[in-house]
Amino acid sequence: MQADNANVKQRILVIGAGELGLAVLRGLVEKAGAYDLSIAVLLRQSSLSTQAPAKRVEIEEIRALNITIETADLADATVDELATVMKRYDTVISCAGFAAGRGTQRKLTNAALKAGIKRYLPWQFGVDYDLIGRGSPQDLFDEQLDVREKLRAQQQTEWVIVSTGMFTSFLFEPAFGVVDLQGGRINALGSLDTAVTVTTAEDIGRLTAAIVMHKPRIVNQVVYTAGDTLTYAGLADLVERVTGRDIERHVWSVAQLQADLTEMPDDNLRKYRAVFAMGRGVAWDVARTYNAKSGLSVTSAEKWALANLAQT
Repeated sequence: MQADNANVKQRILVIGAGELGLAVLRGLVEKAGAYDLSIAVLLRQSSLSTQAPAKRVEIEEIRALNITIETADLADATVDELATVMKRYDTVISCAGFAAGRGTQRKLTNAALKAGIKRYLPWQFGVDYDLIGRGSPQDLFDEQLDVREKLRAQQQTEWVIVSTGMFTSFLFEPAFGVVDLQGGRINALGSLDTAVTVTTAEDIGRLTAAIVMHKPRIVNQVVYTAGDTLTYAGLADLVERVTGRDIERHVWSVAQLQADLTEMPDDNLRKYRAVFAMGRGVAWDVARTYNAKSGLSVTSAEKWALANLAQT
């Protein structure tokens, strides 16, 4: 379903200004010249008073971009309090991820629906939770399905879900363990033929802004993006090309990863490894994505690696 954008000022609120929130804000600001946009961000009050240098730089950037700042603590604020803030906006984009704590995604969705806003983009910037289903190794994913059910069960507030796959940087994150540059090997999740879709945070920001402003208006849809879709064998080849080093190919089987999770059931990284190893709902054809169909350029895994791994 699609509906036309009205030629009226659109008031957009972004919740959170972490890596993704900042990227979305930048993407919206880029669009502001062509559209009549009023852009705001919801932050914790403590973020405004922090002395942490990196956070201060981010706050200064937000102010320099003339973005309105709203304040609330997602953990402490009630649904009613959050709804009061949201009511001032037409579109709300949640960039508060799993780090915000269990129950936050349901809470924000309840607030958006209570506020009766025109459109809500929940934090669903990840895998295809519908395909993965309930009861996966990553139990946090069940809350994402709760959010989808709530949105689909009502007609008042439009919703858009942006499925991006894994953040590209996370695939190469040493703690994740897939790309082990120090050990000179790739640890494939499930098998060397298992595939994964990735998109950079910067691209997610630009693409989300484009999706929000798309004409005709996108309504009640799951929209897919992809900077790249590659197998772990392809990832190993990529790392060899970029680093000029021989890379060993090692496989962490589904059974092994599930056993690892059983040993430490609260370890989030082990949960992610196990669910990605299963290969269901974590990869899709780039050709069917929003960016491909719209002719929008994105950063491939190899391009990201050339910029970030070549010096390692």
